[in-house]
Amino acid sequence: MNPLHTIEILLLEDEVADAYLVKIALKENKILARLHHVVDGYEGLGFLQQRDNYSNVPRPDLILLDLNMPRMNGYEFLAAIKSDERFKGIPVLVLSTSDVESDVISSYQLGAASYITKPVSIEQFIAVINKISEYWMTVVRLPRRYKYEC
Repeated sequence: MNPLHTIEILLLEDEVADAYLVKIALKENKILARLHHVVDGYEGLGFLQQRDNYSNVPRPDLILLDLNMPRMNGYEFLAAIKSDERFKGIPVLVLSTSDVESDVISSYQLGAASYITKPVSIEQFIAVINKISEYWMTVVRLPRRYKYEC
């Protein structure tokens, strides 16, 4: 992927403070990204399927996913999109406070591309987002965006 290309990131996170930290980390690290934030898996599916308020949103290049959310949690969301041909090619990075081995195993079994435990300090969090950005936006080649039908 061209490092000068703006990447579309969908963030599923119910904690406003954590969503704000992701936004700040992207800005601090001067990442060319547009962050789209939803609060649960149900809204995340609406975004991907371009339903309701999300009728004109872009297809995300990358999804950052919290596991513990209301209505539809991260596991349910991951299972739903990885079983859908339209969305299963989008890399999903689980970004969770949980360090429980069963959460890590379940996430990978459901198709997560990576599992990252959220650091406690703001400085460490910003550093982790920078490493994620470096890898997914300069090292890895993501597929070119294409129009998808819902």
